[in-house]
Amino acid sequence: MAARFPFSNRKLILASRSPRRRYLLRLIGIPHTVAIPDVSEESFESEDPIEYVLRISELKALSVKPEFSEGYILGADTTVVLDGKMLGKPRDQDEAREMLKELSGRVHNVFTGLTLVDSATSNKVQGYEKSLVKIRRLSQWEIDAYISSGEPMDKAGAYGIQGYGAAIVERIDGCYFNVVGLPIVRLLKLIRELDKICGGIGNGCKNI
Repeated sequence: MAARFPFSNRKLILASRSPRRRYLLRLIGIPHTVAIPDVSEESFESEDPIEYVLRISELKALSVKPEFSEGYILGADTTVVLDGKMLGKPRDQDEAREMLKELSGRVHNVFTGLTLVDSATSNKVQGYEKSLVKIRRLSQWEIDAYISSGEPMDKAGAYGIQGYGAAIVERIDGCYFNVVGLPIVRLLKLIRELDKICGGIGNGCKNI
């Protein structure tokens, strides 16, 4: 494993509470510091999903920026969209149950917005990823059993593809890691883009 950030000479700060995003950064060998953002994730009435995830990801990055004088700060936000309606994290088990009933047997979209901010210069780049996911048809018993596992409660759309939720996802079209919450290739492209702006060294990024 590389002793330093292998895709840039800038340290990375992850502005996220998500253990899944931390896991994915470790998976590809990116050392990072975690800073917990404090932002409202409420959507605006006229906001579309792409605008929403980009806005929230930027708010997350900027909310921790005062804590760091250098490094790239990564904010990320994921939402599930069914029939144009955004499904965030369920407030309670009843809402999780309703979300899973709506998703059962149907195809939905998953959007993740990424914002990367250079804390030294305030330069930023943004991007998003979209994946299509089909949830297999679920019985009431399966929905109740899944909710009792506790897994749906901190996840957009009330499911996680990387956990027990792997048993309810029938197929995906697009980036798997986007559904987990951090589209890796999109992130590496943004790192390369910000390196060009800020004069960083994008080692290993020439072909991304």
